[in-house]
Amino acid sequence: MSGAASAGSIVLLGAGNMGGALLAGWVDAGVPGNAIIVIDPSPSPEMQKRIADAGARHAVAPPEGIVPEIIFLAVKPQVMDAVLPSLKTIVSADTVVVSIAAGKTLASIEGHLGQGAMVRAMPNTPAMIGRGVTGAYANGRVTSTQRAQVDALLRVSGPVEWVASEQDIDAVTAVSGSGPAYVFYLVECMAEAGRKAGLPADLAMRLARETVSGAGELLHRSPETPSRLRENVTSPGGTTAAALAVLMAEEGMQPLFDKAIAAARQRAEELGS
Repeated sequence: MSGAASAGSIVLLGAGNMGGALLAGWVDAGVPGNAIIVIDPSPSPEMQKRIADAGARHAVAPPEGIVPEIIFLAVKPQVMDAVLPSLKTIVSADTVVVSIAAGKTLASIEGHLGQGAMVRAMPNTPAMIGRGVTGAYANGRVTSTQRAQVDALLRVSGPVEWVASEQDIDAVTAVSGSGPAYVFYLVECMAEAGRKAGLPADLAMRLARETVSGAGELLHRSPETPSRLRENVTSPGGTTAAALAVLMAEEGMQPLFDKAIAAARQRAEELGS
């Protein structure tokens, strides 16, 4: 039996994209559907079918008389303060609460649920296809067993990186939580530059899209560092070198990414205040 399959009873609050990805991953990993309760007032028809197919239970509010081992908070940070008070009746001393809401601190969650075992995690959207990465922080009340259970449940969507400080989660959010959007925008920029270079717009988009997804897969499979893979493509005095001279210039991509990551981290901190 896998670690995820032995995790115990689970309440999943929120049936959006990330909640749905987690549910699908848990079921694929062998978590019994009857061990999962999904709480959401209005799940999409697709999510309703997924819940039913999994054999999980759907509820619009926390059912009375349940004492879950793990509660996953998969709702948007803007609604956390409104929905958390309803969970207080089902949180016990043995429950670990896992939040994947960007910016929401554990202290803000404790303000509604009281002090207890809590994990703050930040997955990203490739989790929906099992290729995400999650940063996670556990407070001092989380036992080694609980941490292992949470790790197994998060790992169904990709690797899990545990950090030593809760403040690090804001940086994780800026790098990997928001990171897929940066990559998608890179595709847009490459395609637009190709169009301006004379290619038909649809062809430029196909070339950019396949190049970025293929390069990502090569990076995923290769043991080489990104810098080594870059060097392998770059012939001295060639076309790639000419482009990289622009991208790696003093005013090139690195300072832009420094500013972008700093802005995202600052916004994550603001969301938690």
